[in-house]
Amino acid sequence: MFDSLSDRLNGTLDGLRGKGKLSEDDINKAMREIRLALLEADVNFAVVRDFVAKVKERAMGAEVLDSLTPGQQVVKIVHEELTSLMGTSGAKLSFANKPPTVILLAGLQGSGKTTAAGKLARLLAKQRKTPALVAADVYRPAAIQQLQTLGKSLQVPVFERGTADPVETAAWGIEQARAQGRDVVIVDTAGRLSIDQEMMDELVRIKQKVKPHDVVLVLDSMTGQDAVATAEAFREAVDYDGVILTKLDGDARGGAALAVRAVTGKPILYTSVGEKLDQLEEFHPERMASRILGMGDVMSLIERAQEEFDEKQAADMEAQLRRGEFTLEDFLDQLRMVRKMTRGQGMAGLLGMLPGVGRQIKNMKVDERQVDRVEAIILSMPPYERRNPKLIDGSRRRRIAAGSGTNVQTVNQLLGQFKQMQKMMKQVGKGKMPQFPGMPRR
Repeated sequence: MFDSLSDRLNGTLDGLRGKGKLSEDDINKAMREIRLALLEADVNFAVVRDFVAKVKERAMGAEVLDSLTPGQQVVKIVHEELTSLMGTSGAKLSFANKPPTVILLAGLQGSGKTTAAGKLARLLAKQRKTPALVAADVYRPAAIQQLQTLGKSLQVPVFERGTADPVETAAWGIEQARAQGRDVVIVDTAGRLSIDQEMMDELVRIKQKVKPHDVVLVLDSMTGQDAVATAEAFREAVDYDGVILTKLDGDARGGAALAVRAVTGKPILYTSVGEKLDQLEEFHPERMASRILGMGDVMSLIERAQEEFDEKQAADMEAQLRRGEFTLEDFLDQLRMVRKMTRGQGMAGLLGMLPGVGRQIKNMKVDERQVDRVEAIILSMPPYERRNPKLIDGSRRRRIAAGSGTNVQTVNQLLGQFKQMQKMMKQVGKGKMPQFPGMPRR
């Protein structure tokens, strides 16, 4: 969603980075380009005006004009102001001292609210919470069934009473969750195609009845300025605590994400970056600012790795490396782990989280099917061949190629790449730094 904005901002800032001295004219031109980039991204006009004024004021100060690297200082200022625009630190849900914590989800129909309820339940379950879901959207056809399907896939209970009064259903569902010892209850409320008084009145009644610890607004980030208007209307009616931004993987302009906090004063808690249940992430303003400016997001990459790589697996792998063992089965396991880390965003999305890499791979075609081919080739080998690749002679290679739907050349390439990786892993296991071209030898 931020690709276009990122390209425009980086193009402007690149023009400043290499300059040893900046003039007032240089800064004015850069501010004009930044203003246009933000407006084209559908950021609220008043927000853009204030943002550019703050950046310009700081850019004209001594910290830039007297600096030996003025261009880098301007980049630093833009990063800090972008972070401040979206919220200076990551906001979090408030959990009750005495469970269950009640989270009330609100939003318009089509914003992805019911799916967000399932994603949030999954995320909280990974954080060792025991969530439950309550179906209080009794108007939209199949809303209850959708929530039940999500709950079943997550092994999370869903409490529903059909088309009974949604206010009473919400209160009843919370009591059921309390009786089962659940420590978090997520209430999915009804939305409408547009804001109306009936929907708001019902939401207010549910809020008064169940007294939630958190009211969270689910906003469709692809609706641009309408998302900000929706956020303001809900704030006036129910005074929510934070926002979940959905559809951040879309190709629409992403101004809502930048403007919602500045306009409403409410923090963004989570962002949804895809349709799968594992594609909900805690929102960190400074990390998002870094991604927009092409600086990568190493912390999020580390967190994904920690989630996917189990401590026992890591210890077993370390022991194998110390013994100088690394087989094609290990290679396949690592490949699958990395694929899980992509969370449906592809290898390009994962690599883009590395500093300086994102912009380089932007126009590079990453063949996602290559991973499928590697997996097919390895799975076409019996276990003893995966553990002893030296056994794989010409006839075996022809058999593997036929079994995997590839050709002998592709099998040869994989085995050659594996041999190089095996050599590198042995060096790591012996505590030596692997040698790459251009690196000084020790």
